[in-house]
Amino acid sequence: MLPKVKFSDGAIEALKWVALVLMTLDHINKYLLHDSVPVLFAIGRATMPLFAVVLAFNLARPGALEGGAAKRTITRLALFGAVATVPFIALGGLIAGWWPLNVMATMAVSTGIIYLQVKGGARRRAVAVLLFVLGGGIVEFWWPGVALCVSAWHYCKTPRWSALVVWLASMSALTIINQNWWAFLAVPAILAASQVRIELPRLRRVFYAYYPAHLAAIWALARHI
Repeated sequence: MLPKVKFSDGAIEALKWVALVLMTLDHINKYLLHDSVPVLFAIGRATMPLFAVVLAFNLARPGALEGGAAKRTITRLALFGAVATVPFIALGGLIAGWWPLNVMATMAVSTGIIYLQVKGGARRRAVAVLLFVLGGGIVEFWWPGVALCVSAWHYCKTPRWSALVVWLASMSALTIINQNWWAFLAVPAILAASQVRIELPRLRRVFYAYYPAHLAAIWALARHI
């Protein structure tokens, strides 16, 4: 057994806000500045690991999955992810015009796998594997992104070497997508957040609404630049 991950409600909320800011700066650099600011690209690579930890920790809260958190999370991710698909595709830069699906789909697939694993049974585990193989191939950050979320949840739920090794392997695999190691910038932020207590209100639906809204705003600005 390894040290258990502990975040105050305010600290995990702070991580979410840091991820939102980094994501926004990264998208501004990508779509409006045409990747002309290397430092914004670098710090933006920490966004996915931060969101993965936030999702994993919230799903690992005592009683969360038993209380229907997985189904609610998947529904919201699917709904707002579908809305975000319009500006996400319109901004361009995707393979074949639509692939991969945006990061909300990545987290929805990850949540589905976690839910199936918790429900248990050979059939559900087989479906979870199939969801990883097929779903991981059509979402943003692909299989490393999905594995990152699922392994983070496993560690938050029960800290074991196996979960940590898979998480680190997933972080390393992101270098294939990012072409750099900047995703590991998330590690000191995660460690720091686990050591402090911050008073911040927990705004459960902000991320869901913010994601399509900021993409739409950037799309509107891009059309006039």
